[in-house]
Amino acid sequence: MNNLYHTDRYQWIEQQKQLFRNGQYDQLDIDNLFWEIEGMGSELGALEHRLTTLIYHLLKYDYQQRVLNPALHEPYNCWDWITTIRRTRLAINKLIKKNPHIKPQINEQLAEAYPDAKKLAIDDMNQYVQPHQRLTANSFPSACPWTYDQMVQEDWLP
Repeated sequence: MNNLYHTDRYQWIEQQKQLFRNGQYDQLDIDNLFWEIEGMGSELGALEHRLTTLIYHLLKYDYQQRVLNPALHEPYNCWDWITTIRRTRLAINKLIKKNPHIKPQINEQLAEAYPDAKKLAIDDMNQYVQPHQRLTANSFPSACPWTYDQMVQEDWLP
């Protein structure tokens, strides 16, 4: 059983589910089950952190494009943001690929990440705007304006 955990994780998971369903608790791979459960929290935390970073930079990019410098081809300071957006997308996709079991949690993690990303974007943008342009909580929507699929699309920007 322990060997299966290291050679075919999917098969191991299926085996553990079947043993649990059948009430064969004495045959469960308790040590590895413990580490799987322990790791689930950190994987979700990593997903939320990366979503926060992605949303934060998308919000700044969007606000810069729409409100502050709509006439410019590329808004001020956005190259750094675009690079961060690209790196974060790659990290999210890699995290999901390595941990497909967290994919059903994406919308919940997105809802958790958005308020923090919004606050960070407001605080960050307010360092660079004139007093009459200061951002408030009303400067951005109350919920994330984009879907997960939009945000992780390789070349998509708001």
